Amino acid sequence: MVTRKQLKNGFEYLDISNESSTAKIALQGGHIFHYARVNEAPILWLSEISDFEAGKAIRGGIPICWPWFGMSENPELPQHGFARTSMWEFISTSEPDARSSEITLRLEHSKASLELWPFRFELLLHVRVSDTLSLELKTINRDDKAFKITQALHSYFQVSHISNVSVKGLDAKPYFDALTQKTSQQIGDVTFDQEVDRVYQDVHQPLILRDRERGIVIETQGSASAIVWNPWIDKCARMSAIQDDAYQRMLCIESANAREDAHLLQAQFSHSLIATIRTIS
Repeated sequence: MVTRKQLKNGFEYLDISNESSTAKIALQGGHIFHYARVNEAPILWLSEISDFEAGKAIRGGIPICWPWFGMSENPELPQHGFARTSMWEFISTSEPDARSSEITLRLEHSKASLELWPFRFELLLHVRVSDTLSLELKTINRDDKAFKITQALHSYFQVSHISNVSVKGLDAKPYFDALTQKTSQQIGDVTFDQEVDRVYQDVHQPLILRDRERGIVIETQGSASAIVWNPWIDKCARMSAIQDDAYQRMLCIESANAREDAHLLQAQFSHSLIATIRTIS
């Protein structure tokens, strides 16, 4: 069942439930801020003090970074683009079976978007909520000229404690370290005892977030880059809409097209970034 709901302040979201799982998707940002399998702990982390207000990005879940990841070349433009704070149109929903729900949202160019980014586009988000969570972010160039995008499905995962987790599947992969501004190569699994902010390249295999009691598998298509991020103590204390100790309970593993993996999209062509998330024991 898919129900359109709103908070007391008018903030709209879709509430999804079926025999396998539950999810919540904000119409602002096309932002999935809850997903859990029935009788299991949530897979996605959400800040207890996150804003649910017009024009403010939700802290947690899966923000959509588009049409650029990180900072634009123009520092006056919003970090991670404008899609995550724009209102999306609810296009359709279907229930293929009792354990699956599908939702499609759309964002198109507008007068406001053209002032930030001078291209005409159509952005479609297809979400399948079932035993797994699947997202397809499809960019269609509706302009008469090519444009370049970087993007990310900025997934925040809930963990028992950051000291308990590791990320498998990145051994020997090159990465850009945003903290040192240097390029290095991963050795072994990624573990955490300090702030980590890295963009990995040449990533074509599934990644596994291994926690004490479960694993989370992230599989992607249309992507060769992945971001691994945890703000740790000092940065977490400086950030908005997040508790000072939240770094202990979350880890971002983002399916992306970033840095060398940027996409040049010719007029009237499209590109899909797909992520599928599931749990294993």
